[in-house]
Amino acid sequence: MPMNANRRDVLKLSALMAASGALAHAASPSGDAPQKPTASEAILPAGGANLEELVSLFDFEAEARRRMPQMEWEYVNGAAADEITMRWNREAFDRIRLNPRVLNEVSKLDTRVTLFGQELPFPILLAPTALHRLAHPQGELATARGASEAKAAMVLSTMSSVAVEDVAKAAGRPLWFQLYAQTDRGFTQHLVQRAQAAGCRALCVTVDTPVDGARNRQQRAHFHLPPGVEMPHLKEIMKPARGPVTEQNAFAGLLITSLTWKDVDWLLSIAKVPLLLKGILNADDAATAAKSGVAGIIVSNHGARNLDTAPATIDALPRIADRVGERLTVLMDGGVRRGTDVVKALALGARAVLIGRPYIYGLAAGGQQGVARVINILRGELQMAMALSGRPTLASIDRSVLWDFAR
Repeated sequence: MPMNANRRDVLKLSALMAASGALAHAASPSGDAPQKPTASEAILPAGGANLEELVSLFDFEAEARRRMPQMEWEYVNGAAADEITMRWNREAFDRIRLNPRVLNEVSKLDTRVTLFGQELPFPILLAPTALHRLAHPQGELATARGASEAKAAMVLSTMSSVAVEDVAKAAGRPLWFQLYAQTDRGFTQHLVQRAQAAGCRALCVTVDTPVDGARNRQQRAHFHLPPGVEMPHLKEIMKPARGPVTEQNAFAGLLITSLTWKDVDWLLSIAKVPLLLKGILNADDAATAAKSGVAGIIVSNHGARNLDTAPATIDALPRIADRVGERLTVLMDGGVRRGTDVVKALALGARAVLIGRPYIYGLAAGGQQGVARVINILRGELQMAMALSGRPTLASIDRSVLWDFAR
């Protein structure tokens, strides 16, 4: 049976989202961070928000800012250098106008998508993000449970603060694994085998980070791992640090400046699950990826955390999809905050989108339930956008739903 949403459900969701009104932009969609608490304002404990009062992903950003200490917030919410690309990630979505059709049958909406033989109820996944215990004591365990509650697939980071085996036990939905390949191929192979043995159903190899970007906000905040927060996947090869463990000294020698397509070939030879390349922005790289034999790519600028003034991912997406969309599964992340953003990404060639910071905001605001609510809000907005644009299925979403492409 199809995964349907009837008209009454959509109307209920519409009423809920309409209530967002003045709250919808508590955090500016242009990429500006919510104002940090003043010295006289106490940081609220993680996970205690009244979730019913939070009706948009922007609301969750503002609430998370109230509940995260400054150092942790700057790490999660910061981007590279002047954060121009982070602003572009949102502004580019905002510039795209929709072209709705009326009097189409939308009483039954089907949002199902199949990725690598895995049927998902909607085209929204959780992107890999590091160190969830910075946002909530239960870390990736709460994230995995929230994703399961909302029926979303999750991609676990190499830099997670909970081991893949433990997260897999908590995950009731498909779990994928993001891989930072290492110069020590033996260690890399062992990590791939751990992920596969734990039940991860795809590998996402990050290819856009030979070095860290200029992450000035977390430098100014003197970011380091708080007591009790570790990176269990990397403990075996991390160099002992003098003083607090920062991202820079934790990753000293771990990011590979020599990673090439030959390493992709090697990873393909050892992977027993579909392998995707994460961090593609150039159509020529996408074409090379298609020839290499990988199963898919993720159009991504690393959450704007690496190369500032690289394009917004939604701007890079169409030329990549036009080039390789018939040969590869193309996913995208970066800047997705509304259901209309999902429609726009699908129209421009993505099979699905991934969200990163928003579900971390949900984790900080409400733990497992906060993660689930963020996903459910975005899913509900997607259904509304489909109904209001006259597109009852994902297959019916093409470039004609975009004003500037319509004839």
